Parts: sequence; C-alpha cells; structure tokens
Amino acid sequence: MLYLNTEHIQTLGIDWDETVRVIGETVRYIQEGAYHQPIKPYLQFPNPSNRIIAMPAYVGADVNMAGIKWIASFPKNIDQGMQRAHSLTILNDANNGCPIAMFNTAIISGIRTASVTGLMIQEALKDRHLQDLKVGLLGFGPIGQLHLQMLTALFADSITEVHLYDVREIDRTAIPEQIATRTHIVDKWEDAYEGADLFITCTVSASGYIDKKPKKGALLLNVSLRDFKPVMLDYDLAVVVDSWEEVCRANTDIEVMAKERGLQKEETFSMTDVVCKGVLQEIPDNKTLYFNPMGMASFDIAIAAYYYRQAGEKGVGQTLQ
Repeated sequence: MLYLNTEHIQTLGIDWDETVRVIGETVRYIQEGAYHQPIKPYLQFPNPSNRIIAMPAYVGADVNMAGIKWIASFPKNIDQGMQRAHSLTILNDANNGCPIAMFNTAIISGIRTASVTGLMIQEALKDRHLQDLKVGLLGFGPIGQLHLQMLTALFADSITEVHLYDVREIDRTAIPEQIATRTHIVDKWEDAYEGADLFITCTVSASGYIDKKPKKGALLLNVSLRDFKPVMLDYDLAVVVDSWEEVCRANTDIEVMAKERGLQKEETFSMTDVVCKGVLQEIPDNKTLYFNPMGMASFDIAIAAYYYRQAGEKGVGQTLQ
C-alpha cells in the first residue's frame, strides 16, 4: 500500500487544469452510470457543529477505483490552534478489492472542492463570456486559500478585483503573488458580496445570513452550504446542485429552502445537466446562478486516483508492508 501525506501531495503539486479535467470526466462517468455512490452517513456529536462523514464510492471507466473518505470537521479546533478538518482516504483496486493507497491528509479533499468550483465557473463562462470579473470570497482558511489559488491559475486574466473577507485575520502571505495587487481585504461580507460577478463562500457558518439581492447574472458558489437565507429564492435564481439527494440534508441552505419555501428537486439543475446537457445555454445571461455542492464521494475517489497514479509515476510516497 502506498502512503501519502500532505507533504507528498505538496511535492506533487497542483495542476488545476488537470484536476478540473478529472472532475469533468467524472461527471460524465456519473451521467453514463459508471459509478456507485451510497448516500454518505454522518456521525453526530453533542456539539452539533462537529461531525465525521463516511464517503464511499466506486468510479469506473478510466478511473476504475473504489474507496472511502473518512473526514472529520470540528470547527472549534481553530480556537485551539488545530486544523478544522482531518481526512483519511483509502483507495481499493476495483478489479480485486485490494487496498492500494492511503491518503492521510485533508488537502486532496480541498483540491477536490476547489476543482468542482473551477469546473462550474468554466461551464458558466462558456455561455456567459464574462470579462473583467469582480470576485468576492468569504473565508480564507485552507479551503478559501485553495480557491484563490485555483482562481489565479485558471482565471487570472479575466479577474480585475478580488475582495476577501474573514471574521479572523487574513494571512496576506497566502494570497498568490500573481493576483496580490488586485486583492483587497474588506471589513464586512457585504463589501465582498455587492457587485460581485463570482461570489464564493468558504466559511464554517452554521446557518444563513446572506439575504441581499445579488448582481444580475452573478455566479454564487455556496461551497460552505450554510451561508444564504431562504429569501434568496425571491431573487429569481437558477439553482444548481451536485446531487439533490446529498445536498438536501444536514441543515444546508438547500434543505432549509426546501422546508421553508418548498424548493423541489425538479426546480433545480444538477452538474450532469450543466456538463453533459448544456443546460446553462438555456438560462438567460442576466439570471443569477446559485451553485450548492455538497461534495460527492465519486469526485474524491477520482482525485485520489489521479494523485495515486501521479505518485507512482514520480516515485513519491511511502510503501507500507
């Protein structure tokens, strides 16, 4: 079995074009039915903000791997100087079930998350042809930082401004040099939100607080899933999810909207609709897109498989007997 940790993944680096490509291919495999992904269970604790999630999946076709991600999220860890998320991913050979790799790191989960966002932005820009993008980013912990890295690598030529907000002090050294002069730290979330063409939430919020009308035609990327109030549905949004069955649970904004406003699956679009069916071509450019990705285990397994193969080619990692 190959053992990989954060240092190993950092040695391999992040090719955002490739990781976004992997996610896009996996969406197509899902559309073709070349996968199996049970609904992930949550372990609950006395503190409801804490959770550990099991995420098993099999992805066929060129990925041809099975596995599971076991990820813990304890938001208050930050107050103790610890990281919020701890993640262990195990890969099994889909031909014989043998465990072949273990990833003791949360970074591939973060790479998956930012790559899904990158794919959604790419798909939106295909049809909207936006330039001079103003970006708002809430939360600049590890997930927020990976998102800014991804934005810089893939969309820097189209971005004119980035407005960052975090309730905690922002580490300026984590801002990529290429985009640093266009990046501004703001004092409140409204300053990042108002007028943003791309707005991304990467917080640990437990419930919604964003209730203001977005810019027409904006892309709202609700990565942290619990930042928007149900009143947002009054603003004529096109709602996109990765998986309705996954995202309409665990007190996400989508579940709250379903309970309080009657939002139905049939009123939303999926990532397969976006990537495989070109549904965004049918949505007017001035209509706001509201993307809610719960996080699909298939994507985690595909990204882990990609890094497993990269590690094998480059001789990175430790072999366990």
